[in-house]
Amino acid sequence: MSGEENITQTTQEQPTTGKYSIVCMKLGLSMCVYFILRLMASLLSAPVSKILINVSEPVAAVLNLVFLTVFVYAIPIIFTALIFKYKVPLKILYKKPKRLARAFGAFPASFGFGYGIALLTLLISYILSKMLVGETLIEQLLKPTTIESTSSISQVIMMVVLMVVAAPLFEEYWVRGIMFDVLKPYGTGMAIIISSVLFGFMHGSLYMLFYTTAYGFALGYIRYATGSLFVVTILHAIVNSVAATTLLLMSLVEITESQYRVLNTIYEIYGVAIVILIIISVIVFLSKIPTIRRYKFENPWTEVGPWKKIGLFFVSIPVIVMLIFAVNEITQHRILNMLFKMF
Repeated sequence: MSGEENITQTTQEQPTTGKYSIVCMKLGLSMCVYFILRLMASLLSAPVSKILINVSEPVAAVLNLVFLTVFVYAIPIIFTALIFKYKVPLKILYKKPKRLARAFGAFPASFGFGYGIALLTLLISYILSKMLVGETLIEQLLKPTTIESTSSISQVIMMVVLMVVAAPLFEEYWVRGIMFDVLKPYGTGMAIIISSVLFGFMHGSLYMLFYTTAYGFALGYIRYATGSLFVVTILHAIVNSVAATTLLLMSLVEITESQYRVLNTIYEIYGVAIVILIIISVIVFLSKIPTIRRYKFENPWTEVGPWKKIGLFFVSIPVIVMLIFAVNEITQHRILNMLFKMF
């Protein structure tokens, strides 16, 4: 897959350290807004559920989906677009790539890279659990995110739509659309790295950080190579559908207890199939490493080295605050409660 000229660059101004620092501050600020709104949505979920108690279950599920989408995605994305004055037309962002089949062919390697990192994280967590007595903070942080099953089919459908439709559409537009484009004038490689790191922290847990950042690298590579969000949005949806299918199968087992054995067998077969897919995908990714290493990225701003660019990003105060929010949900809730007490 060869790189194509990306016509979505939002600025033609000469890159400077000052301008780059401002971009980093704005990115950190937009992520802080995201975490605060996500926590507010979490705190408001109980009052909203009480308001919707007399509404039919399907309608309540749809309203909850709209509520989450607005708080978690719409408002942060609008805020980010406004502070960067981002106005790239959707027809440009989602143009059909010339090498569409080849772009989709990158799925096994990108899937294997992401899930390979996830398996490595599980292995490290397992080793720590055997080496250390009791549950340590590191082991707790490295625990994989679990999906809670539910007996409400409407809630299951809502979660599937959120994971397979809403999340890929909004997250790709936000991360590999706005964030990628505003960082691209400072180096395509840096745009992929920093947008992927932000994508990882967006998921709010240390375990998810490693997996989602790795997969973000792969999607960033495909986004640059195709010059479009078309393929990466669909690939994101496919990957999320794995977790969504797991949620659906787990929930169906609870809903139809009389058919537990049949559904449990299906669930086990599906689990084995996913493990085989991950193993094959990891092998495919390893075979692609020589090709990936030969790939060259644009670097229009060479006055500052890559490590200094990364350093300037992480020393930005809004980014530091974002990192504190992103550690785990316990920290997030403590910070929000402290802010409520202050004001």
